[in-house]
Amino acid sequence: MNNAVYMFELPKNEPIKEYKIGSPEREELKAKLEELKNNPIEIPLIIGGKEIKTGDIEKVTMPSDHGHVLATYHKAGPKEVQMAIDAALEARAKWADMPWEERASITLKAAELIATKYRALMNASTMLGQGKNPFQAEIDAACETIDFLRFNAHYASQIYADQPMSSPGVINRMEYRGLEGFIFALTPFNFTAIASNLNMSPVLMGNVTVWKPATAAILSNYFLMQIFKEAGIPDGVINFVPGPGRVIGKEVFDSPDFAGIHFTGSTGTFQQFWKTIGGNIMKYKAYPRIVGETGGKDFIFAHSSANVKQLSTAITRGAFEYQGQKCSAASRAYIPASLWPEVEKNIKADIADFTVGDVTDFSNFMNAVIDKAAFDTISSYIEIARKNDKAEIVAGGGYDDSKGYFIEPTVIRTMDPHCITMEEEIFGPVITIYVYDDDKYEETLALCDSTSPYALTGAIFAQDREKLNQGADALRYAAGNFYLNDKPTGAVVGQQPFGGARGSGTNDKAGSYLNLVRWMNSRTIKETLVAPTCYKYPFLEKE
Repeated sequence: MNNAVYMFELPKNEPIKEYKIGSPEREELKAKLEELKNNPIEIPLIIGGKEIKTGDIEKVTMPSDHGHVLATYHKAGPKEVQMAIDAALEARAKWADMPWEERASITLKAAELIATKYRALMNASTMLGQGKNPFQAEIDAACETIDFLRFNAHYASQIYADQPMSSPGVINRMEYRGLEGFIFALTPFNFTAIASNLNMSPVLMGNVTVWKPATAAILSNYFLMQIFKEAGIPDGVINFVPGPGRVIGKEVFDSPDFAGIHFTGSTGTFQQFWKTIGGNIMKYKAYPRIVGETGGKDFIFAHSSANVKQLSTAITRGAFEYQGQKCSAASRAYIPASLWPEVEKNIKADIADFTVGDVTDFSNFMNAVIDKAAFDTISSYIEIARKNDKAEIVAGGGYDDSKGYFIEPTVIRTMDPHCITMEEEIFGPVITIYVYDDDKYEETLALCDSTSPYALTGAIFAQDREKLNQGADALRYAAGNFYLNDKPTGAVVGQQPFGGARGSGTNDKAGSYLNLVRWMNSRTIKETLVAPTCYKYPFLEKE
């Protein structure tokens, strides 16, 4: 029996490999890309550890070549969703009773498998299926996934060690347990690491999940599921159920054993889920935990004292890395008039130097957007700006989906701070810039704060410390992750716990203990060593 009181030490972040020409990691990744690209696979459901093939299949294609099939996958129907719920519930008691250190050991093994044996596999599948270049895949599918798994073990140590004080003759303890029922993990296309964490964060704390992966991320997510199994996750603890959201969601939210949802996706979808859960609240055994990170209209704000080169680089990196398909990507900017001419010159030069193309060509800074729906939505916003007499496309504006879903990095300058591309989430390589008069700094800060319903990420640039602090205070509620003199993307586990408020989610900070505590219930236990044997208190004695 393992009866040690164990504390997992604070880990270091996983080092990022550079994939330089001639490096062994570059050669291994290129070989894996060729292998996956040229050998399509069949992806089943995995329920209770068993592969389920429904015969209702769809194709997985490459964003940069939508005619190239990487895999076919089977879709779940209502019957399979109920099977997944039943399998999760069957596995729950045994998994919840396993000592938490043993659960953490399994998640740490998964991290080690990804760091070593399966690093190239996770990166290559994320590149091909989700349209990421090698650097974007490395920081996501390898490093961030590993970091979530390792850091969460440390944060769990902190939580379990947090115990109440005792008094003479009394022992007080806090017992931490998973939620009653199952967790619905609904994961996005854009980050493999999020797909992992939305399952493994609740699982570490003794829960079981029904996992609906995003259609566009099924390839990498299937390999993740295989790694979890190899690491020792018992059958039924995680159930991999690709399929239509409306079908899976109906069965999940109708179940009295629904205990919570861990979600990353659109604000509208999350709000609809919240409404559905509220409508069903009388049928649940307990109040479900609703945890979500949703939309954003992330900003860069500059004061006239800002360093222009730093500001310009933040715009081009923050807006266009991974084609702007990050929840944190810069989508609007407020630039003082005195800086705009030089900023415009710099970002135009950067964009002219970008190359856009297939992920297998490592020289490409940008690649294709994820699918046809995204391509159509993003290009429609570009056309709205093109027809707007108060807007000007100062860079990019082109798009072509004849082979892949390619959209040029696009910069719009607007005279209207409330134009549609300043207010609505686009989720693509498009940033809109509003140029303001230098003497209207405070007024424009208020404009930035009030323009968007979201509050995910934001950045402010200023060399004048007083103005920097003033801007940070004015935008206190405008972003859950806020950056001083840096781009608003690139949060690192353990360094910048991630999440936003307002219309951007419940701000439960993935990458910290704050997320883990949402996936447990606690029981306070008081043990009195020698209990009283008489009801009378001293004050009752007669004088």
